[in-house]
Amino acid sequence: MERMSDQPARWSQATVYPDMWADPDDDPRNSEGPGPDGELATLQQFLTDYRMTLRMKCDGLDAEQLAHRSIPPSTMSLLGLVRHLAEAERDWRNWISDGDPLPKLYGEKDADFNGAVAEQAVVDAAYFDLEREQAATDAALAEHPDLSERVGKDRIAVRELMVHRIEEYARHCGHADLLRERIDGRVGQ
Repeated sequence: MERMSDQPARWSQATVYPDMWADPDDDPRNSEGPGPDGELATLQQFLTDYRMTLRMKCDGLDAEQLAHRSIPPSTMSLLGLVRHLAEAERDWRNWISDGDPLPKLYGEKDADFNGAVAEQAVVDAAYFDLEREQAATDAALAEHPDLSERVGKDRIAVRELMVHRIEEYARHCGHADLLRERIDGRVGQ
């Protein structure tokens, strides 16, 4: 069992604001000028930023670090979060569809986390799956630009689905903060 003294020291790459993940000039989420116009563009920008935040929290880690679990009995790891969000993207397409649901990517309940093992091929596949599923869900939703439109068998509003996607990524970015700090002590927004 690890002791508290075995934990890495807290650190950040940022020098301008030491509680940040990256300096403002180096943060790919920062853009010049005003924010997007309109509700849909705003929701899409928030989603893009949270997706990027998750990737940033995983950057620079090897397969073993990405697969490192938080604390027993949790199966949560950064790699598990990447796999979970790929699965969630696929599931959100099921919410949009009137047809049969797409099959699970990784198997039954918790397979996304349980299968997050420290192998580079698993890491590479997880990132590939996430990018593919994000692109497919984005493309499916692009066919429904009216946020009040109701889609799928349950007639969910596109707005509700967009907000839920943002919420899911935001929540898991919070988990990623804690996981990353436990792995190598890196902290920040």
